[in-house]
Amino acid sequence: MLLETWLAFFAACWVISLSPGAGAIASMSCGLQYGFWRGYWNVLGLQLALVLQIAIVAAGVGAVLAASALAFSLIKWFGVLYLVYLAIKQWRALPSDMADDAAVRPIGRPLSLVMRGFLVNISNPKALVFMLAILPQFIDPHQPLLAQYLIICATMVAVDLTVMAGYTGLASRVLRLLRTPKQQRRMNRTFAGLFVGAAAFLATIHRGIA
Repeated sequence: MLLETWLAFFAACWVISLSPGAGAIASMSCGLQYGFWRGYWNVLGLQLALVLQIAIVAAGVGAVLAASALAFSLIKWFGVLYLVYLAIKQWRALPSDMADDAAVRPIGRPLSLVMRGFLVNISNPKALVFMLAILPQFIDPHQPLLAQYLIICATMVAVDLTVMAGYTGLASRVLRLLRTPKQQRRMNRTFAGLFVGAAAFLATIHRGIA
């Protein structure tokens, strides 16, 4: 991959990652609930799904899935239902009294947080269709494909890890300002609304949109 091609792709990755979406909402939600270090496990799950999506596109399976109305719909509606589930869970989240600096934040199991992030990303068919439309533009068919896809994968993951760290860290800092259960409850319900909004947006996505 030529340097100028990689630089163009690198810039595109930042634009893509910084664009608010379900992954950003999930990252901020986890940062708010569990703090940065514990909440960051969610981001690792997002990246595992991203790697799998790139592998699917590289293997050519992505084109088949994108062309299948049934497969697209199944993935989409699973994603919608999962985001609604996260909204309900966020709405019901029990706040803790942060007036006491020694208060302990709720503990999320790393594996469950990784799985949460994985399901958020993998259940978004728009991401797969988007990759099918974008990634080939940065691929030189006359050069070894595996090496190019590895570079693309490493670049996307590195940028997304950085951006999602920012989202998670920002929400974690916000938690320090929420000194009472009432304030935390309001914030939890705000994020619940964001999850519902993301679910509603995903429900409007059609197969032809990239």
